Amino acid sequence: MSVTSVSEVARWFGEAEAVVVLTGAGISTESGIPDFRGPQGVWTRNPAAQHLFTFENYVADPEVRRQAWAARLASPVWTAEPNAGHRALAEFERTGRLRAVLTQNIDGLHQAAGSSAGLVVELHGTARETACLECGDRLPMAEVLPRIETGEADPACLECGGILKSATISFGQQLDADVIEAAVAATRGADLFVAIGTSLGVYPAAGLCDYAVARGTRLVVVNAEPTPYDGDAAAVLREPIGEVLPRLVAAGAR
Repeated sequence: MSVTSVSEVARWFGEAEAVVVLTGAGISTESGIPDFRGPQGVWTRNPAAQHLFTFENYVADPEVRRQAWAARLASPVWTAEPNAGHRALAEFERTGRLRAVLTQNIDGLHQAAGSSAGLVVELHGTARETACLECGDRLPMAEVLPRIETGEADPACLECGGILKSATISFGQQLDADVIEAAVAATRGADLFVAIGTSLGVYPAAGLCDYAVARGTRLVVVNAEPTPYDGDAAAVLREPIGEVLPRLVAAGAR
């Protein structure tokens, strides 16, 4: 890590022809969605909650599914609004030099802020849809949650009777190979790779930083806590995301 100046990183935003960003939970905490691993994270405060996010448990145990559906119904995702960080990236897209938003988040706030759906690569899926584990049928989550409210604690697929789940990737569940390839392809074409609000401890998402650095792409980390990639980064910024991203974008909007 050789540079920590916001003004210097802003200059890089202005010079770059192909910017790719990787976002994690930290960009959405300012919208009221808690992260998982941070000091006030969901799993930090309640380690037992992790069992709801394990695919094997979800498939095998109806009680886990009932608890998971109750948690989905109460999720802050449904009332959260995009914050200044999300809006800054949507604004930067208008320059034509933001090539992809690779996100570990499942909340859909990038799209809600105005980022083009075709530019957002949801590495871990989306909470805004459901998927049947048997037939693959997908529905908007908004069509399924009312069934929970009316007493279906573990709603089944209306097409085949199979197990329904949010269209997200749980621990032990295989990632979509096409999604990962899209992320790698976007990273391959970047001359500036910016990791925002992510601990960079979850793979294969964190491995995109390895790929970028190996190709000689300049890496910037914007995160409140240290990450394993700080030593590989050309710059590490600790400022609040909602404050620093608008500054970087404003400088880069040439």
